[in-house]
Amino acid sequence: RHAAPGQDHARQPDGAGAMSRARKPWLLPASLVMALLLGLLPLPDAVESLRPYWVALVLAYWLLEDHGRIGLGGAFALGLFADLAYGALLGEQALRLAVMTFILQRFRTQMRFYPMPQQALAICGLLLNDRIVAAAVDFVFGIPQREWLWWFSPVVGALLWPLVFVVLDALRIGRRR
Repeated sequence: RHAAPGQDHARQPDGAGAMSRARKPWLLPASLVMALLLGLLPLPDAVESLRPYWVALVLAYWLLEDHGRIGLGGAFALGLFADLAYGALLGEQALRLAVMTFILQRFRTQMRFYPMPQQALAICGLLLNDRIVAAAVDFVFGIPQREWLWWFSPVVGALLWPLVFVVLDALRIGRRR
């Protein structure tokens, strides 16, 4: 059965649309804004290079768990907004997030069913790929290389992935009745 326009699939008594758990439309933009703010949070110089790419982690969650709500265009727009917020080269993060989105969309069906340690390892690979794209952009535009510790940020992101996943999943799904 198809729902009438404006009718919520999740509330249908026969369970139609039970796979669609998007009950909180505010959560996606709120979580992305929070990720942007976490990226702006000042850190001591000693650990600044290890800062996880929060926007990518949160975007990866949404691409895996509710892929219909954001796609390549949304990721690109988010990247442009992040470029403006962080004062980065306009389009750099847009490119990085679009590449990550493309890869995640391609492998979404497999990654969703990975056990958490394997999923965290795959996220580490995606974040490492992101660092390679960022380094290539820096090279093309003659931006000096970043310090070697910057390359360990994907490991920090992978270690934080289970926490990011569990927190966003709990917020998205809520309490079960």
